[in-house]
This record gives sequence, structure tokens and C-alpha cells, in this order.
Amino acid sequence: MVPTLKADSSRFGRMIQSPTRAEIEAIAHEVYDGSMTVHSALGPGLLESAYQGCLAQELRLRDLNVETQVQVPVTYKGIKLDVGYRIDLVVERSVIVDLKAVKQLHSIHEAQLLSYLKLADYRLGFLINFDVLHLRDGIKRMVNNL
Repeated sequence: MVPTLKADSSRFGRMIQSPTRAEIEAIAHEVYDGSMTVHSALGPGLLESAYQGCLAQELRLRDLNVETQVQVPVTYKGIKLDVGYRIDLVVERSVIVDLKAVKQLHSIHEAQLLSYLKLADYRLGFLINFDVLHLRDGIKRMVNNL
């Protein structure tokens, strides 16, 4: 179940119910395009935090609601535990973005994003590695029952 969206000043802020698949796809397009814009401007080789700040700003300039370092509690045997997991970006309370600045993505990075999608109950996420020559080679889209 996708969390219910609250009204805010963003472009998708009019949504009161869970977003439709078309709305999620529109947000996904902006995340992809915004990531390309940031990578074109900065190139590879910076710290993850620099890309996170720039991508959050780029998406906000596109009138999207962006939350950074969103806490993800783990529920174990019916008890919510704050064990320190944080999602890099949540866009429009609908799409998770997990950023990396590493030489190569590994299967553990994909497993981590899938875990975040399940724990936070989101349908779509992006794993984006900015430390590549061409960003198209560093973007992995993952779904959780979309």
C-alpha cells in the first residue's frame, strides 16, 4: 500500500488518495531526468552527499516535494524499532531514491533498495550510482508490486 499523500505546495500536491500508476510514472520520469541533469552538471567523482543535495534541489526546482534522509523503522515481532536506516530521497511520498557514488553497483545495493521499498511500503525506487561516465549505466529501477 502506497502511503496516502497529503496536500502540499508541490506539483502533485493535489493528490489526496494514493497516487495512480500514471502519477508514479510521471514522478519517475522527473527523477530520471533530474538525475541526468545533475550528472551532466557535476560529472562523476564527488561524494554521495553532494549528489543528494543537488538532486533534491533539482527536483524541488521542478516543483516536486522531496524529503531527505527519511527514517525507516524496522518492525520486528510487532514492535517498531529505530535501527538507523535512512532513505536518501523520497519524492512526492511515492518514489524512493537511493544514491551511491561507488565504482560499481553490487547485488547488495539492489537488495538494500528492495528492503527499503518493502519496509517503507513503497512501490517504486531508483538506485542511482553517480560515479559512472554515463549516468544511464548507473541507474537501476526497481519495483515492489507496481
